[in-house]
Amino acid sequence: MASAWSVSELNRYVRQTLEKDFQLQGVRVAGEVSGFRAYPSGHWYFTLKDEAAQLSCVMWRSRAEKLGFLPRDGDAVEAQGNVTLYETRGQFQLDVAWLHPAGEGELYREFVRLKARLESEGLFASERKRLLPEWPRVIGLVTSPAGAALRDMLNVIRRRFPLAEVILSPTAVQGGDAPPQIVAALHALADAARPDVIIVARGGGSLEDLWAFNDERVARAIAAMPVPVVSGVGHETDFTIADFVADLRAPTPSAAAELVTPNRDDLRHTVDSLTARMAEALMSAVRYKRSSLREQAAQLKALSPRAQLASARQRVDDLLARAARAMAHRLALERERWNGLTQALNSVSPLAVLSRGYAVVTQPDGAVVRKASEVKAGDSLRVRVSEGEFGARVE
Repeated sequence: MASAWSVSELNRYVRQTLEKDFQLQGVRVAGEVSGFRAYPSGHWYFTLKDEAAQLSCVMWRSRAEKLGFLPRDGDAVEAQGNVTLYETRGQFQLDVAWLHPAGEGELYREFVRLKARLESEGLFASERKRLLPEWPRVIGLVTSPAGAALRDMLNVIRRRFPLAEVILSPTAVQGGDAPPQIVAALHALADAARPDVIIVARGGGSLEDLWAFNDERVARAIAAMPVPVVSGVGHETDFTIADFVADLRAPTPSAAAELVTPNRDDLRHTVDSLTARMAEALMSAVRYKRSSLREQAAQLKALSPRAQLASARQRVDDLLARAARAMAHRLALERERWNGLTQALNSVSPLAVLSRGYAVVTQPDGAVVRKASEVKAGDSLRVRVSEGEFGARVE
């Protein structure tokens, strides 16, 4: 009796058997999408079902990113892929390589061919995408004047940024005449109105309804616009060539209007912030100028004739004080010298001799008697002593 297989061994064998069967590789399956889930990883998981059965499907991110639409529950689609088994759960599934809406195979293949060709030319390259203007003054709209998309966009613009001028370039957005009209509407805006940004928009619909925005002429006209273009075609799950070539894709027309307009509350906050910064800069400039003015006034005051006169007056006062001090010093020196001379003279003065007890004897005619022989008895003489004089007679 053969040994029992493990669950892992059996699942692996079944998977390898399924993947070796060439009839189960590249198989095409038509059905209705159910339980669609797009994971943050970018992988898609969903179920294809009909009236009697269902089939689990997986589509990896690298393949899902190349599709031009996002499936929704209830969509009728055709899928092509390889039948395999998810060993961990023992789940039979289809590894989907490509997917397109059922009944629209030829249109979808045309979409894929045009997308690949334009992508190879660089029309979808991220480096050619332009940033939207922060504060658009003129917004151009290329859409149907009778569609709900126009009303939705105008409501959003009026609510968010009523300062912007809106210019409508009307066009058909569906049918065989739509592509040349869309191209003409774009060129009319660029040549005459010269808006800051353009929105190309229409509401949702089937692949046939949106086909005008998969037209090569429309794609090249969008790429040639001199200002940024936002594509707001269809609903969130709808993708067109216009979405890829535009500078920015919006999931809906209303979302496109949201993307191109700033919020007036944000604008008010920005204005308030700039006003405060300007006031602070102004006050700082005033403080600097006032300080500079004080410095210059001080410099002018120091160089003014009045200041120079006051300085000269002070110098004169200093010189006068120095002269007075020098004169007083000189007088003191002279006084001391004269005192010395006076003392020297006094030491040899006759009065000094007289003060020591000597006397000066003069005849009546004032002649000084130096010898006794110069007088005779009976002569009248004058005798001068240190303090006064008196008369005398010779005996």
